[in-house]
Amino acid sequence: MQHLLTPRNVFVGGLLLRIGMLFFGLWQDANMTVKYTDIDYSVFTDAARYVWDGHSPYQRSTYRYTPLLALLLTPNIWLHPTFGKWLFVFCDCVVGFLIVRILKARGTSDQRAASYAALWLLNPQVATISTRGSAESVVCAAVMASLYALQRRSLTLASALFGLSVHLKIYPIIYALPILVALDSVPYGNASVSQAKLINAHRIWFFVVSAGIFLVLSALMYAVYGIEFVEETYLYHVTRKDHRHNYSMWYLPIYLEFQSKSSVLMGLLSFLPQALSVGTIGLAFGKDVYFAAFAQTFAFVTYNKVCTSQYFMWYICFLPVIWPYNSQKLLFRGAALLATWLGTQALYLQQAYRLEFLGENTFTRLWLAGLVIFASNNLILCQIVKSQQIMPLFVTKTAFKKIGSKDD
Repeated sequence: MQHLLTPRNVFVGGLLLRIGMLFFGLWQDANMTVKYTDIDYSVFTDAARYVWDGHSPYQRSTYRYTPLLALLLTPNIWLHPTFGKWLFVFCDCVVGFLIVRILKARGTSDQRAASYAALWLLNPQVATISTRGSAESVVCAAVMASLYALQRRSLTLASALFGLSVHLKIYPIIYALPILVALDSVPYGNASVSQAKLINAHRIWFFVVSAGIFLVLSALMYAVYGIEFVEETYLYHVTRKDHRHNYSMWYLPIYLEFQSKSSVLMGLLSFLPQALSVGTIGLAFGKDVYFAAFAQTFAFVTYNKVCTSQYFMWYICFLPVIWPYNSQKLLFRGAALLATWLGTQALYLQQAYRLEFLGENTFTRLWLAGLVIFASNNLILCQIVKSQQIMPLFVTKTAFKKIGSKDD
């Protein structure tokens, strides 16, 4: 059966999985009380309709994204209402394709590349999120394409894609730190040790191009939609007070103090441990950009004041390219970590179901379940960091083969 495990077969399997889920979703939406399509997709579609009619997408309440996303989804209005879901599935497949390319560039065999790509392409949680209408795969594709271009030493393309990804959603800005660490003049440009500098041409060019793309796109959006674009797309997420229950340990304190000024302060204070952990990880593991990005994102989501299942895609996309160099293999300790990650979510969802569908007062138990998720995620991240072999981004293919040969 091993000969069936090829990148092509995994890719086709992942595509068929998503197509099947898309058609099942259409049936569920038409025949069941509980809808398959995520509420966010309705928000995207409404915003796209406003843009198509020549209005601001922010006329749709709760639309907190760049107008560029609404523009991309205008075919929902004039072509077919499921266009956006097919776009998100396409971006899912792009991520899978990039995972295979990244692994093969690091000297991994086709079979092993396919087995690790399956962590994304055949992952039912990833497929569900995209087919329900979440746009996270668009950002994941932009981020992965940026880092792959960087790995291929296409600095201008990598920088431009990075600027685009930050415009689409602000969180990828955290990857700037490990990218700048990786762009040391010695490993990137093969310069002598004496030429290694804090500020070098590579870092300057990355900043100029990425910041330039971000500012140009933002300026265009501002020219059309004014200060509303800045407030809804960026500033909202800084002062956001989300009182609805979510996986974050911060949700209940913010909910209880929602009407007071202290809730804003609480939300701002939640950034401190988040920023400290994300920044420390970026500096410590920056030479291995993929692992740094994974660990940063895992910490960012864990410490964030709002956390939903869509956010998990932000770090799951990195898992296939860092796990080949982790000593906790999937069938043993890796499976235990996965069981812990899924089990704590199941504990939380049980209480959420009792609240939402049975009308029981489970707020305190929800919060306690969120604390369990927070603690377990910190434990999981520590275990992964401890067992990870750091693989600098700019290492020759031969060196990767030599390092990874014991696992083949």
